[in-house]
Amino acid sequence: MELRDRVLAVLRRHWVDIPPGGGYTAPNRSRYPWQWLWDSCFHALVWAELGDDRGLDELAQILAAADASGCVPHMAYQLDPRHHADFWGRTGASSITGPPMYGHALAELGRRGAHVPDRLVAAAAAGLEFLLQRRERHTESGLVLLCHPWESGADNDPRWDGYCAGGFDERRWFEAKGRLLGEIERSAGGSPLANPKFAAASAGFSALVAFNALELATATGALDPAPAERLADAVRHRWDVDLRSYTDAGDAEAGSGRTRTAYGLLGLLVESDGERTAAVAAELTDVKALGGAFGPTGVHRDEPSFAARSYWRGPSWPQLDYLLWLGLRRAGRHEAAATVARGTVAGAAESGLAEYWDSDDGTGLGAVPQSWAGLSLLMA
Repeated sequence: MELRDRVLAVLRRHWVDIPPGGGYTAPNRSRYPWQWLWDSCFHALVWAELGDDRGLDELAQILAAADASGCVPHMAYQLDPRHHADFWGRTGASSITGPPMYGHALAELGRRGAHVPDRLVAAAAAGLEFLLQRRERHTESGLVLLCHPWESGADNDPRWDGYCAGGFDERRWFEAKGRLLGEIERSAGGSPLANPKFAAASAGFSALVAFNALELATATGALDPAPAERLADAVRHRWDVDLRSYTDAGDAEAGSGRTRTAYGLLGLLVESDGERTAAVAAELTDVKALGGAFGPTGVHRDEPSFAARSYWRGPSWPQLDYLLWLGLRRAGRHEAAATVARGTVAGAAESGLAEYWDSDDGTGLGAVPQSWAGLSLLMA
């Protein structure tokens, strides 16, 4: 079966109807039946590539779950609003946010000729303004502070190891993530503002905020681009020429915040310096660094934390591959972009459209199939 047919079949099987109209794509109907924020933004791109307008329905569902401050939750529970309500302290959605990929998704749908309703643009602008204007910043670096590792989308990334007492251990970190949720400082309306126990100023997350805000501002004029430009500049200042990576600020900046990971290279999305984009391109294609036959590794092979098949500790992730491919193309690094694309397409096919996979042999890991692996279709 051709890749396009395989992707279409998965997305159709994973579609969840929400009465009286609309719906979303479950990442995986058994393991991940609810709606996830950045997953849905990526699904919208795949639906558009397939010539289907359901992507706008999907974005409408998740943006409608925003709270009064504009903060868009990282999960929504339309089919059972009481599910995990005690855990989150609210019904219908989680009480933290996630990577705001809706800026890029709406801009890209517009570029593809879709009619993007004004209400979606306004909701996306409000979500990005929340992160740019209300979310706490790290004073010295100017980077946006995460309130929880789940907000990054990469909850076991080695960059958070410094926040796991006694060093990373999967069980201890799982328990720590539960405790960290209770430490979040919130606005009067419940929006997450800061977390004194997880003062992580992530260069990767800040790059995603700035990139998405600039995408939406350029495409719609709904945002003042100046705050996003300043945040992008703060990300660029985190470049470390010796590590050939952007480093995090905050409590772990002298330790795990310097770990070389694919997530840590997302500053490429807002980078303009040719030497830096060349260095990132080299890291992503060098098989002794992050290069792999089935897409880039999630962690540099020389890092002690690298584990080829461990969740967020080494495998290739299609959504990161897509973002890095996009950044390489925008930087004019077309040869490296083509290498990343070939590997990701091969990995998606070999893994059975898995959630993530072994970068060296394509073995599928996590949930199989997972809808966002359809991003490989855009790179084919």
